[in-house]
Amino acid sequence: MAFDWQSVTLVIVPGRGDSGPEHWQSRWERAYARTRRVMQRDWDNPVRAEWVAALDTTLSAVIGPVILVGHSAGSMTIVQWAAGRAKPVVGALLVTPPDFEGDIPGLAPQVLAAAGWTPIPRRPLPFAAVLVASMNDPYATLPRSAEMARWWGARLVNVGEAGHLNSESGFGPWPEGERLLEELAAAARRNPG
Repeated sequence: MAFDWQSVTLVIVPGRGDSGPEHWQSRWERAYARTRRVMQRDWDNPVRAEWVAALDTTLSAVIGPVILVGHSAGSMTIVQWAAGRAKPVVGALLVTPPDFEGDIPGLAPQVLAAAGWTPIPRRPLPFAAVLVASMNDPYATLPRSAEMARWWGARLVNVGEAGHLNSESGFGPWPEGERLLEELAAAARRNPG
């Protein structure tokens, strides 16, 4: 990646279970000094208020503009956090956000509702966003991902049959993701704050 991190901080927002050492998010975190990773108290049982608060706490320690990089429930955390926040976020890469209003393997709808994840916000994000979707993601159909992208004013990128874009789907190195991040970085250079 060619981006110069002197002015923008990359904030990594992992999903349920965190992102292991070979996951593309962890690789990006190791590759660039100007990164922060959101840490959650409980990676296996996401509670919206706790996850959003952890993101807010991480962002409060960052000086200057930010690009948010979410995967799975981390993407949904970003969307939930965006309402009423003032941190200078210049962009967000939302990778395979789950359809928390649909059928999520391992999470019953009533559990998601009780944890505060539903309803999914249906308002444009106050910053540039790219939503990366897969045609065979077990957590959201492509049509539903397209619908979420419309709600949030995000550009939809269909990466084909890529599963959930995690290590288990073969995504450690992810050059296409790096190119998408570079697009957001270019926007940050044009509008740094």
